[in-house]
Amino acid sequence: MDKHTIHAVQQWMLKADHDLRSALKLKTPDSNEPLLDTAVYHCQQTAEKALKAYLTANEVSFPKTHLLLPLLELCIDIDSSFSNLTDAAELLTPFATEFRYPGDILEPTPSDTDEAYKMAEHVLIFIRSKFKINSL
Repeated sequence: MDKHTIHAVQQWMLKADHDLRSALKLKTPDSNEPLLDTAVYHCQQTAEKALKAYLTANEVSFPKTHLLLPLLELCIDIDSSFSNLTDAAELLTPFATEFRYPGDILEPTPSDTDEAYKMAEHVLIFIRSKFKINSL
């Protein structure tokens, strides 16, 4: 990877990490009530940005989208083991918009939020494992 690509991948991964850390703080705040709708959004964002980091590292163009399955399919084309993330992508995708705007359902349940966090963390750890320490 050239320096520009390495920097872009590092930025995607940093943002993914910040989203996961934000989700944790929002679902388990030190004070006040949890903000579960925002926490699940950050879980989806974690997965989206980590997938985009992997695609960037492999110099694959990707669409501007919050849909995780099309991004995941591009990753699977590079490495078939990414198919292990299909359940996570299906679970997390709706959280990009489902709770972001007024509607019938205003808040995910605590168990939905915990599951979203676990899935986002799994995606991030999986993708981190695909990068060689010295390459970033």
